[in-house]
Amino acid sequence: MQTLGEEEWRQVALSLVQLCVRNTELENLHSGIFPASESGDYTDVKVVSPYGEIPWTNLSRISDAEMRELMIEITNKVFTYLMNIDALANVHTTRKWQSPQLDARLAATAARYRQHLSKDPT
Repeated sequence: MQTLGEEEWRQVALSLVQLCVRNTELENLHSGIFPASESGDYTDVKVVSPYGEIPWTNLSRISDAEMRELMIEITNKVFTYLMNIDALANVHTTRKWQSPQLDARLAATAARYRQHLSKDPT
């Protein structure tokens, strides 16, 4: 694969996220009614269950089973995307998204791995 410039990698990132993350089961988990909060921080919102009230700020919004299903789907889509990157890298129809920026924590992890790999004699 040819070396891409920063702007081209931004396009790849937008395409990958749209095709492999946004258009997944995540859309179904996102659908529905989201509560309003008079306080603005959701401390005034609660879920009533048979076992008592759960403050919104303590509530898990996705079950373990849903998370597992979502991660399997995203992993399979990312793998398929990477295997077909030449055809899919320029697919991006959500033009209102902001331009991707480097994530500082992930970039630091990458730097640590690069340093470790440079010391590995094998």
